Amino acid sequence: MNKVLKVDKVSKKIKGKLLVDQISFEVYQGEVFGFLGPNGAGKTTTIRMLVGLISPTKGTIEVAGYPVKTHFKQAMNEIGCIVENPELYSYLSGWENLFQFARMLNIKDDQKIHEVVNLVKLDERIHEKVKTYSLGMKQRLGIAQALLGNPKLLILDEPTNGLDPAGIRELREFIHMLVKQHNISVFISSHLLSEIEMICDRVAIINKGKMVRVSTVKELVEEAAERVEWKVSPIQRAKELLSQDPSVQDIVISGDVIQCRMSSEKINEFTHRFVEESFQINGVRSMSDTLEDLFMEMTGGEANDRNDKASF
Repeated sequence: MNKVLKVDKVSKKIKGKLLVDQISFEVYQGEVFGFLGPNGAGKTTTIRMLVGLISPTKGTIEVAGYPVKTHFKQAMNEIGCIVENPELYSYLSGWENLFQFARMLNIKDDQKIHEVVNLVKLDERIHEKVKTYSLGMKQRLGIAQALLGNPKLLILDEPTNGLDPAGIRELREFIHMLVKQHNISVFISSHLLSEIEMICDRVAIINKGKMVRVSTVKELVEEAAERVEWKVSPIQRAKELLSQDPSVQDIVISGDVIQCRMSSEKINEFTHRFVEESFQINGVRSMSDTLEDLFMEMTGGEANDRNDKASF
């Protein structure tokens, strides 16, 4: 598969503080890639390095095969991005904003502006001043701006912040449409795990500047769904028996229960073994967790949400 983005052992130190530590991952053409972590994990610092706002202390970044350090202009030509919030001229109309950004990109044909306006469905309001726009409309205008240069990679930093459930659904559908119809790659940074679970093909989880995991969403969800809780005695002897099987992972005693990860086939197998060896089984429960549950376990963090909502 074609690599649109390659991050190799990248670190960033500012004023003696290591904010990002030896992270590596790749984004492929035509996929939605989630960059997940709690607030302060190093997500925005990483994005600032990806788009050339700051330079890595160590490591290399390539965009569409162009090293950012040595071929900065070519690499940046392949990226469209919104870092944190869309930066727009509120006293201008949406069209005038796009016209100014098009001039910066040396785009002289209004047809491209019409194209991105239609894409983000701002046709009816594009000639009104941006100060009258809702948060969701500003987000759409920002995405239109990011798409003006026909980038191969669209980077969105916390795009669901402030959006209500309907707005998040519209954003999700819009991103999937972009990928399917235009074969663009989308890199999404977020801490709202439940939404990213529904948008992304693969995810990278970062915590305290370090890469915790890079995996497909499907693999992570399946892993979370394999958790089992046993209420069995004698509990210590049951743990020893479970520990003898290398396929049984993350065995933990919590009060009067044992939690572990195992396949559904193993649940049946150990139920029979416990009965045969005269264990007292008071209960067994298969727990289906979300990606957010697994993320919190990996990072020890707490999911944050916001109360201010708006439509996309």
